[in-house]
Amino acid sequence: MIEDWKATEGVTLMTPDELRQRTKQFTLRVMKVVAALPDNAQGRVVAYQLMKAGSSVGANYRAVCRARSGKDFINKLGVVIEEAGEAAFWLEVVGEGEVLAATRVADLLREANELVAIMTAARRTAVRRHARPRPKD
Repeated sequence: MIEDWKATEGVTLMTPDELRQRTKQFTLRVMKVVAALPDNAQGRVVAYQLMKAGSSVGANYRAVCRARSGKDFINKLGVVIEEAGEAAFWLEVVGEGEVLAATRVADLLREANELVAIMTAARRTAVRRHARPRPKD
């Protein structure tokens, strides 16, 4: 299932194992940002929301890798996209709200947006391939 979208018209895509590692590293980096947030009302709320969304990216990507059908694969990718997008939102809030210096979260925000783009492209490809009529035996 996941192999169905790996190779697209000569474009080199990451393997599922590489994406598993990348999404796990994203979660570990989110944990470091959360640990650096101030222990006040705004810091605690942002920490909770960012930790939930950021840790869900890697956990839900692993669920994508275990999808039981094309439809399940597409749906689970949608969850990863939502969680990565939410993590990006909270990272924007951290920087723009000056909870931490924007430069401190800029690379992680870029990574969140890249993960959204990668997963969106994968989902788009999977939807297109899933919609193709199947040849009858």
